Amino acid sequence: MPAPRSEFWNYVPEEILVHIFYYLSLRDRYAAFQVCKHWAAAVSTSSVWHFTEISCDSENEEGMLQSLHQFLSQIKHLRIVFDQSKEINRKNVTHILDMLAGQNHKLQKLCIVCKGENPYFYSGQDILQSIRNVCQRENQIDLQHIDFRRMPFTLDDGLVGLIATSSPNLHSLFINNRTLVCNVKPETIREVLNVCPKLSTLGVYYASLSNDVFAELIKPERGAFTCLDIFCERLDKYIPVISEELWAAVIQKHPQLCVDLEFDHTVPAWKIPRILKPNIPVGTLQLNTFTYMVNQVRFVTSNYSRTLNRLVLHTTPSDDLNASLIDLARKCVSLTEIHCYCVVSQEVVDTFLVHCPCLKRYTLKITKERHPWKPTVVQ
Repeated sequence: MPAPRSEFWNYVPEEILVHIFYYLSLRDRYAAFQVCKHWAAAVSTSSVWHFTEISCDSENEEGMLQSLHQFLSQIKHLRIVFDQSKEINRKNVTHILDMLAGQNHKLQKLCIVCKGENPYFYSGQDILQSIRNVCQRENQIDLQHIDFRRMPFTLDDGLVGLIATSSPNLHSLFINNRTLVCNVKPETIREVLNVCPKLSTLGVYYASLSNDVFAELIKPERGAFTCLDIFCERLDKYIPVISEELWAAVIQKHPQLCVDLEFDHTVPAWKIPRILKPNIPVGTLQLNTFTYMVNQVRFVTSNYSRTLNRLVLHTTPSDDLNASLIDLARKCVSLTEIHCYCVVSQEVVDTFLVHCPCLKRYTLKITKERHPWKPTVVQ
């Protein structure tokens, strides 16, 4: 005789409950923990907590965060998402990070995502101090992956250096977080590469690169380096560019290297061609300049057709742009995404669909629409 529906979950094996609870949010795990002893035991299994995302978006989270304390030591990958415009959310995030600093010895990956606007005169010093606490050597936390790309607080040499020295087994580090000022000097990035020999993926500002940084990358003892994610902004007009010769040396040492480049709208138009070198293995290129970009599109077509798989353009419409995009579509056949945020011709759309078999998403509008423009998913 089958069990009554109300008792069905009492007979579900714990290993199945564990698999289900793994996919629940922190709030739902907290609710499941309070249902019964059987569910509480399943929620408490370490595999449930290996990957945990915490969304701090409510004022009534004190009980949930207190319950998190007993499971923090089991978390390996932690992603914190919060709206930093609300003070209570900022307090909750600092509380979580301070708890981590006090007890977690298994954490391997930390990702912090802000989804709001910074309040006036707020620079995130409370969050940054809590990150420092996490990275203190006596806490014995050896992070392997750090992603701060969507944490819009200005990072400095001290914090980045502390991250590297406390986690010498880093595999990936993203600090290209699009703040107005880059306070991380090339000397610090060189030291990061020196003390973290396993680092293979790095996201930085262009202003944080230099000849010495590239010299560190091409040392004979350096392990495989596979991804360089670079953000270019207004201060780059004051610094020297990386030469073709240095790029060639790095590519020879690391033939699998893929470079992602994003140009902020504050970069002067004359600086872009100087930064873009023909031998850079560009995988993703974002030109968020809102200026005439036809020459740059032609340059991309001529030099990056073998490696380019994603292109984003914020530019002005013209017949010349349509012609250059058509030529790009015919030659950059490995593209998986193309997003052009100005009106283009129908021929442009048709050419990409015909000549780019790997295309998965595109934003190509033949008439003006209200922003934000939504991409089309290729079925």
